[in-house]
Amino acid sequence: MLTTAQVLAENNFGDTRTGGLAGPMGLFLIVALATVTVLLIRNMNARLRRLPDRFPHQAEPGRVDAAVVDPTEGTVEQDSPTNTPNGSQQRRNS
Repeated sequence: MLTTAQVLAENNFGDTRTGGLAGPMGLFLIVALATVTVLLIRNMNARLRRLPDRFPHQAEPGRVDAAVVDPTEGTVEQDSPTNTPNGSQQRRNS
């Protein structure tokens, strides 16, 4: 009769040494990811260096640009009266 320790100690996965490709494949993936990361960082740094210090129509901080126009033209419309019950109040009243 098998004890609990013998059942847990039994290798149910077969011989794990045959075709041992996990180590080299893991190393390849780590090196590939590191290479891709380095190339991505270099590419992004090159793109950032090519950007101008200021963009053509960039406003100064804190300054309001005269070209900005209020799309409502100063009119404020109310879609519904303020005393209309909302959804939860309508369900309670029904």
